[in-house]
Amino acid sequence: MSARAVRIRLIGTCALALGIAACGAFGPERAPPPMASPGHYAAKDQPLEMPAADDDSAAQRLGAGAPPVPEWWKEYGSDVLDALVDEGLKNSPSLAAAQSTLKAARQGLRAQIGQSLWPSVDVGFSPSRQRALAIPTLPQQTFLYNVFAAEVKTSYTFDFFGAALLADRALARQVQQQDYQLESVRRALAANIVVATINAASLQEQVAATEELVALGERRAQQTTARYELGSASLDEALAVQEDAASAAATLPALRAQALAVRHAQAVLLGRTPDRAPEPLPLNALHLPGTVPLSIASDLLHQRPDILAAEAGVRAAADEAGAAAAAMFPSLTLSASYGRGGFDWSTFSSPAGAIWSVGASLTQPLFHGGALVARKHQYEATYSAAVSQYRQTVLAAFQNVADTLVSLEEDANALAQSERAANAARDLDRDAESRYHLGASPEYAALTARQQYQSANVQYVRARAARLADAAALFVSMGNPREDAGTAATATAGQ
Repeated sequence: MSARAVRIRLIGTCALALGIAACGAFGPERAPPPMASPGHYAAKDQPLEMPAADDDSAAQRLGAGAPPVPEWWKEYGSDVLDALVDEGLKNSPSLAAAQSTLKAARQGLRAQIGQSLWPSVDVGFSPSRQRALAIPTLPQQTFLYNVFAAEVKTSYTFDFFGAALLADRALARQVQQQDYQLESVRRALAANIVVATINAASLQEQVAATEELVALGERRAQQTTARYELGSASLDEALAVQEDAASAAATLPALRAQALAVRHAQAVLLGRTPDRAPEPLPLNALHLPGTVPLSIASDLLHQRPDILAAEAGVRAAADEAGAAAAAMFPSLTLSASYGRGGFDWSTFSSPAGAIWSVGASLTQPLFHGGALVARKHQYEATYSAAVSQYRQTVLAAFQNVADTLVSLEEDANALAQSERAANAARDLDRDAESRYHLGASPEYAALTARQQYQSANVQYVRARAARLADAAALFVSMGNPREDAGTAATATAGQ
């Protein structure tokens, strides 16, 4: 190896070492601020076992300290639901848009790294024919000539203070942030599909129960009117029954519209047009997950994509502030070119046509009207905002888990009482039906009991759907396992 090549390699190695060392010297702290970890999420400690109050007759448990479940929707035990989620993750336009945006950001990072960390090499060939002015003392005022030139040019800026390296690292952190945001979109899409499927199943059963409730009300109103005409019922009783029947019928149109709206939304989540919405599942086809993981607060910081995205934002803002500070120091650019040129082909191809140049440019910013200082303060303020946003994201995540746990517990209690009421109303309906067939009570008494049962059944269906949706919310709030959460960051950093 020649002495010149050794000197060039030594200069490059020193410049890279200085740039890496400068990364830690400029800018604020890269690590996110420490956050206090609560002993338990909610204002009061939550039980780890929920009451058993559904057809599965199994108490749902919270797995304290258990890792999150990546494909948590499979815990509902429905192959149809699994297929719907897979279809949505494959065909959703919103998820595809987020994936393309991330791909564009990665390519932008590659472009910036290629421009800043590697020398530029360009090849040019420029033949031309020109008519130019001659020397004034010559009789010929103008003359024609040809120019042939071909050059290879290269230049490289040594990043002694790490300005370019910090800018590249800031952009890499921003790409990493988009990667985590993509994961948030993916998990939210899966959750929305699951909740829409639950709601579609629930509303289908509510519509069916309400339709029967309306039919029972109309029959009861007709019988009460007939009794009034026969003198065995008062006018007030007949009018009250008519009002009840009309009120029940008035709830049906809105309920049907809501059921169709949920199905339309579900179709769009799957990437379908609304007219191709899937048929609602029976609610009993969705089984309540037996165990839902509940991570400790300190682990949650490394599992939720929204928190990891906010952390990446803090690191990106710190590197941007460091790059703005490093840009106030000197930079050295070396350039060289080699080629051939001449006014004719014979000169161009002969040894006399060789042309070359070597140069160096050392630049120290002195006065830019305060722009460099203002840019440094700008990114420092951006860093402060990113730190505050990180704190808010963590607090909001803790609140999300706390609210979900409270809803899970209270909805489990509500489901237990709704099931109790539905069972009692069903027994009352059977007793009233038996008494009617035995001639011990009139038919309107059996109709009244059947109405009470359908009303209780509607409440039970709503409560069961709420509990199924709460389980989905808790699965999503736990994020991804730590090893999976770090995979996206590692892949992005290696781009």
